[in-house]
Amino acid sequence: MKKRRMTAAFLAAALGVTALTGCGGTGGSTDTGKSTEAEKISTTITVWGCAEDQADENGKWLQTMCEKFNTEHPEWDLTFEYGVCSEQDAGKTVPQDPSNSADVYFFANDQLQTLIDAKAIAKLGGETADYVKSTNSQAIVDSVTVDGAVYGVPFTTNTWFMYYDKSKFTDSDVKSLDTMLAKDKVAFNITEGWYMSSFFLANDCVYFGKDGKDNAAGIDISGDKGTNATKAMVSMVSNPNFVNDAGGVGIAGLRDGSVAAYFSGSWDYKNVKEILGDNFGAVQLPTVKIGGTDKQLKAFAGSKAVAVNPNCKYQQIAVALAKYLGGKEAQQSHYDLRSVIPCNTELLAVEPVKSDVLVTAQNNTFNNTAVIQPTVTGMNNYWTPAQNFSKSIVNGEITLDNAAEKTEDFYKLINTSIVK
Repeated sequence: MKKRRMTAAFLAAALGVTALTGCGGTGGSTDTGKSTEAEKISTTITVWGCAEDQADENGKWLQTMCEKFNTEHPEWDLTFEYGVCSEQDAGKTVPQDPSNSADVYFFANDQLQTLIDAKAIAKLGGETADYVKSTNSQAIVDSVTVDGAVYGVPFTTNTWFMYYDKSKFTDSDVKSLDTMLAKDKVAFNITEGWYMSSFFLANDCVYFGKDGKDNAAGIDISGDKGTNATKAMVSMVSNPNFVNDAGGVGIAGLRDGSVAAYFSGSWDYKNVKEILGDNFGAVQLPTVKIGGTDKQLKAFAGSKAVAVNPNCKYQQIAVALAKYLGGKEAQQSHYDLRSVIPCNTELLAVEPVKSDVLVTAQNNTFNNTAVIQPTVTGMNNYWTPAQNFSKSIVNGEITLDNAAEKTEDFYKLINTSIVK
């Protein structure tokens, strides 16, 4: 979800791209079923990725990487067919018709269980699984693992943090949201569940058990912990320096100077850097007062990864390509071209990545002020009620006086809708 949560920009068109039926299908395979090991495999591989990765202004990253892969594997004669399907949309698009979807595609890890249930994503074993485990933090590995099986090759962490104008806030100011709101305008997208949840997480509310993988456990925002989080949101919205970041208001405010801080992710880096110039700042999430105590805001976090379609005819090729597209060289290129932050532990330890303010902000958030977003299917039923709940805060329908009652209603709603 940018990782904001985004609607599918590509559905029917994606499913129709190239009209292939899996790896080496009717779209161009010359395999007759009689080839020997000495003969070169000749086939077409379909790859779906976001539009930005295929754009001229970004060096056609996806096409360039695939062609490099082809060059490095003379034992295969590969033709690539590309389709546009973002990581955010893969969980909606691929399960509609897995057998006619891409052989290799990119996905956000919060969609993992949906893809597994649709039999649309392959387990990765052997040296590929070992590679994932040896080149990523345990949290990243866990983000693409279900019941001990690895299902994707991660290529970036996925979370949000805080951008700010260094001419308006000091290094000390940005540690506390309350301090910032007392000083200048702060934009926060409270009406989107991905951001709003940070208040509940800050006050020890638990989503789907301690590891986020127990669908039957539901979402526990009951009692005082949930009520006090709601009250903190009500108080923030009533602050005259609060700006609800809906419809691009936050970044527009940074541009015209009416906003001094803005919560978003790496996808907005180039625009924010251009706007703020030498005053560019980016840090992990601040604390916020909840129930009279400073509590650490916590973002949902995860990863974006490369997946293999189990319907692919030539699994060995698709798996090798997924490993390559999520590998060190590809991550370095992704970072150079689009500032996509690598998760490869070796890359994170070297310059210029190591000292990049953007990388530090995202990784500090991931490591210090984030919770791995649950991948259970129950999360799919959370977002719309969460959005409606937070809109009611902004509209003044939820107040300090009725926060307990409204939070309890919200608690019952989101747990009733969860399939246990």
